[in-house]
Amino acid sequence: MSDYRAPRSLLMLGVFLVVVIGVGGAIGVSTAPGEWYAALNKPPFNPPNWIFGPVWFALYVLIAIAGWRTFLRDSGGTAMKLWVGQMLLNWLWSPTWFALHLLWPAFVIIIAILALIVAFIGATWRKDRPSALMFLPYALWVGFASALNLSIAVLN
Repeated sequence: MSDYRAPRSLLMLGVFLVVVIGVGGAIGVSTAPGEWYAALNKPPFNPPNWIFGPVWFALYVLIAIAGWRTFLRDSGGTAMKLWVGQMLLNWLWSPTWFALHLLWPAFVIIIAILALIVAFIGATWRKDRPSALMFLPYALWVGFASALNLSIAVLN
């Protein structure tokens, strides 16, 4: 297990936080819901738009910390590959949904994200329980978002 308090480790944490939050935030701003999204039929459980920013910020912090811990433990291992895969798909979902307006391909992407999140939790559960636990709220949110994605796709 790595020393999480070492200066190099803390520098890496900063890098993970800046990249995950920075890229996620930039994608969020550049693909913000507009008139197209406002005009879609939505299910009754659709939350207000303002909730997504704070939720994703909190989740991105947890995702970054879990990625950092995983990177320090085994940068080339299965868990790190799962983390990178879910992160890349996470960043792909918003442009697919909000910019390209591809509801069904976005649904396929979000289901793949959920599968990688669950696989990451499984891969880290015994070796790094805190990282696995940090992904639980993410799994719950993406599960909810998957149901929302599917519902909007069906309604439109």
